[in-house]
Amino acid sequence: MPLAVRAYRDGDRARWDAFVFDCPDATFFHRIGWRDIYADVFSHRTHYLLAERGAQIVGVLPLVELKSLLFGHSLVSLPFAVYGGAASMDADAKAELDRHAVQLGRELGVSHVELRNRTPVEAAWPRLEMYVTFRKALLPDAEANLLAIPRKQRAMVRKAIQRDLRSEIDPDTRRFFDLYADNQHRHGTPAQSRRYFEALQSTFGADCEALTILSPQGKAVSGVLSFYFRDEVLPYYAGDLTDARDLAANDFKYWELMRRACERGLKVFDYGRSKLGTGSFDFKKNWGFEPAQLHYEFALLKRDTVPQNNPSNPKYKRAIETWRKLPRGVVNTIGPMLARHLG
Repeated sequence: MPLAVRAYRDGDRARWDAFVFDCPDATFFHRIGWRDIYADVFSHRTHYLLAERGAQIVGVLPLVELKSLLFGHSLVSLPFAVYGGAASMDADAKAELDRHAVQLGRELGVSHVELRNRTPVEAAWPRLEMYVTFRKALLPDAEANLLAIPRKQRAMVRKAIQRDLRSEIDPDTRRFFDLYADNQHRHGTPAQSRRYFEALQSTFGADCEALTILSPQGKAVSGVLSFYFRDEVLPYYAGDLTDARDLAANDFKYWELMRRACERGLKVFDYGRSKLGTGSFDFKKNWGFEPAQLHYEFALLKRDTVPQNNPSNPKYKRAIETWRKLPRGVVNTIGPMLARHLG
């Protein structure tokens, strides 16, 4: 049947998510609940597209319009997400969705369209290839997963276990947010708002889970907010106190998440995105995960080069150092206003 692309309508909600859960291309970030978060929490305009053959959805492309004085005007799939781009059942649908995204970008007057693809899609578009993702199949037995961790890293996990650390699944994101905000401040990065994490948990329910690591004295020292999608777990936001390093709480946190995922019968541990040449990249490699290149592709409409809106850009170095020195109360107040534009 002929292919047609149109804008998302409210009556498409259930069909959209049903397609996302069935489509191998789709990720947790393609779920329709993100549209509510972009609009309600960040006040960004959303432009969600779907491709149909007759009454059947064969592809979706979620797009968000970002506009700020600092970072310009763009159309992105998807901000605050490691994965995006068109999720489709066939190549024709993907190509047509991308073509409509560029057309929409021109109509909106954006400087560029960015698609965060896991695999190369648009060969003629310039790419930003500074990010990789780490994904690994989980073994069905928890002890087998521990033995699969390289020796040095496994020793760190065993030390943490011997220190009587324990993990708890929290009913809300309060403890997690305090750990996350402290960690962001130390790294010189504006934190997302408390409201954002509350909205994530409210929107996605059990598929958005906060796990907290407690010291032997019962103090919360490390935490991670994870997403669940089909048979995968994706630890996405994390935070630690400075005490966590001596306790190896960070190692214990990810082992506990892996162990719990294994016991739930999940099949894939997605360690998320890291920049090449960073400590985060090395940490994940030490767990025995192999990096897979991410392909962030750009249609440049009103600019000549791919934007470099990331902390590795030298022009942000002074801003990062200044942010670290600001009082915690100040960064908690103004940080979310800046973070909503970082994408």
